[in-house]
Amino acid sequence: MGIHPFTVLLFVLMLAAGGALSVRFENPTVGAAIALFAILFFLAVRVARQWQKAVILRMGKFHDLRGPGLFGVIPFVDTIPYWIDLRTITTPFTAEETLTKDSVPVDVDAVLFWRVVDPKKAALEVEDYQQAIAWSSQTALRDVIGKTDLSEMLRGREKIDKDLCEMIEQRTEVWGIKALSVEIRDVKIPSSLQNAMSMQAQAERERQARVILAESERQVSKVFEESSKAYVNSPVALHLRAMNILLEGMRKSSTIVVVPSSAVETMGLGAMTGITSLAKEYAGDPGVKGGSASSTP
Repeated sequence: MGIHPFTVLLFVLMLAAGGALSVRFENPTVGAAIALFAILFFLAVRVARQWQKAVILRMGKFHDLRGPGLFGVIPFVDTIPYWIDLRTITTPFTAEETLTKDSVPVDVDAVLFWRVVDPKKAALEVEDYQQAIAWSSQTALRDVIGKTDLSEMLRGREKIDKDLCEMIEQRTEVWGIKALSVEIRDVKIPSSLQNAMSMQAQAERERQARVILAESERQVSKVFEESSKAYVNSPVALHLRAMNILLEGMRKSSTIVVVPSSAVETMGLGAMTGITSLAKEYAGDPGVKGGSASSTP
């Protein structure tokens, strides 16, 4: 790692040149010297990519951080045990069968976005910083689940993500690692609890539907009550309205209309109550009364 293809090409060319010169001058010492120089050059030159930092140890002690780009080391004296990646890295982690605050076992899947901000600490303060941050994230997730109710976990994931990120960052700061964000991808609950929650939600929806229906009936009855006041002092208007309703029903459905007998007795113009109401109405009109008298033989 860190050996650029251009370095390999130079190494091959130098070996070929050494062999050619040794044949040209018939002196193997020249070729051996050039080959030795090529080997030393090959071992001394390193190339770090744009997102890498090379941790250099000299005689076992920390010496320097190199990169990105071309740099050199002292062969057999300097070693590069770590190439630190400075890009944002994603680490998925899970917490299986962890009890919430209200004693509900859940399986939670989450992902952590993090970055190395201090390559020296990441290389020297912890053996394997990638594995360490994975274990630290998992234990932090279990701690957060144990302090949170199931309903809060299902509703307020943003707050849990923020608290979990802060907790992970406190643990990994000493390793030169910064936790950027945490996202909970899925919360799995037991199937029996899912059925119970589904039944509860369905019962709540039915309750709301019944409340809305009852409120609608109350409003309709109130409107009917206000409308009925217009017919109290005008029975003829009530009978005409009844006949209009029957006519509309016959137009929409068929010529056969089923009408309760009580409705006919109370609202029909041909019934005794209808004739009486009509007579009372005409008796109160002087013009109609006079007209009826003159027509009587």
